[in-house]
Amino acid sequence: MVDEAGGQLTSQGNEEAVDYNELTLDDLERIEIDLLLDGIYRVYGYDFRNYLRSSLRRRITHRMNLEGLPTITSLLEKVLHEPGFIHILLNDFSIRVTEMFRDPNFFAAFRKDVIPFLRNLPEIRIWHAGCATGEEVYSMAILLQEEGLLDKAKIYATDMNEHVIESAKQGKFPLKRMQGFTKNYLQAGGTKEFSSYYTTDYEHSLFHPYIKENMMFAQHNLATDRSFNEFHVILCRNVLIYFDPDLQSRVHTLFFESLALQGFLALGNMESLISVHKIKYEDFNQSERIFRKISN
Repeated sequence: MVDEAGGQLTSQGNEEAVDYNELTLDDLERIEIDLLLDGIYRVYGYDFRNYLRSSLRRRITHRMNLEGLPTITSLLEKVLHEPGFIHILLNDFSIRVTEMFRDPNFFAAFRKDVIPFLRNLPEIRIWHAGCATGEEVYSMAILLQEEGLLDKAKIYATDMNEHVIESAKQGKFPLKRMQGFTKNYLQAGGTKEFSSYYTTDYEHSLFHPYIKENMMFAQHNLATDRSFNEFHVILCRNVLIYFDPDLQSRVHTLFFESLALQGFLALGNMESLISVHKIKYEDFNQSERIFRKISN
């Protein structure tokens, strides 16, 4: 409640009293962001509470500017009272910086070092976690096709955002991006004409149906959902950098529980294992952040 004499805010729970007069604008902003993220979680089930605040703050500010909103609290009002608005905010919060054969050296190393181990398996189960619009999923499928392994592979691709999952299912990408994708493909050790994998409608490239035949796309939230299979390869590249240490730890536990013994975990070039799990993996390819599970 408000103390009329001193302007002090007190809580009826266990939280300490807060003196409103001592709050800075940064303090108020942090409180508003907390309330926004808690509201999103409690009403819609999407959990951004352990995402890095610096990244979220930029995305929140961008949306406020587009909507002409004066405060984060006014953004929360739209989230709570306009059900369709959450999808706009989810697109803002989603991590969609991706491209085909992104970091070509990684895919070259995967082809050279990991593929020989996968050849011996009767079935190959691969999970792309945080797949966004699917560029890296299609990249992996093409790599497996060239190595003669696509027919016995199951590629599971997940993201928290239903909209980008639906986009990924189509296997349809802007034609103007193909030049950059082709360059990445060749640097990654591609063995064919990249254009042989897709047709065009003069605006988009559409990948042939056989490329996505063994792909399964589904919504999955790394912050809240559990393991759904045992995998020989898990790829989650350049996603964990947006999580705080607590959420990173939880996601690493999820990956460990989801990975078969002797399976491979691939992270982004700015990511690594947390200390509690390091003794259970070997640095299979340290420069490309590929780890192999050696202990349960």
